[in-house]
Amino acid sequence: MIGYLQGEILDLYPKSILVKTGGLGYIVYVTEHTLTGLIIGAEITLKTHLVVKEDALDLYGFTSQDELMFFKLLVGISGIGPKSALSILSLAPPETLRQAILSENISYLTKVSGIGRKSAEKIIIELRDKLGTLTESDKGFSKADHDVIDALVALGYNLSDIRNIFKEISISDATTVDEKIKLAIKILGRQ
Repeated sequence: MIGYLQGEILDLYPKSILVKTGGLGYIVYVTEHTLTGLIIGAEITLKTHLVVKEDALDLYGFTSQDELMFFKLLVGISGIGPKSALSILSLAPPETLRQAILSENISYLTKVSGIGRKSAEKIIIELRDKLGTLTESDKGFSKADHDVIDALVALGYNLSDIRNIFKEISISDATTVDEKIKLAIKILGRQ
């Protein structure tokens, strides 16, 4: 498996680039964001994912680990192939897509050619929990708070509902993770 590629850009194509490394030239499919601003002759470093098919070995390259992980999550959904996953990642940076999925914004995902309403709903359903329960606004939470959120999501509670009641949990007398989970379930049950 090819997991990393560093070399000189020999050519640019509409959805891919040709990278020379170690005397070989690799065609690597990249997002539109990555393709923008690249010039022939420049050095590039990519984290890669190799897709093996009956008739081809396709290499997909990403400039960040976050893009690569998002790509792997997308291709893990049945019905979403690597080309569709790359198109989704070309729509916006991973953090913007993460927010769209967590906020269940179906119309944002349907902007991608080939992604209809049903596919967008499937992406949201399958990825909202896998993308992690944390967003930029959650970074002030303690490790225990993250554990509480993870447990509640695993129990099937909606992340936005959890965030809405989390302030109430944090100002309560509950100190352990178990106490906070019990309190959260009680509060969420009243809603």
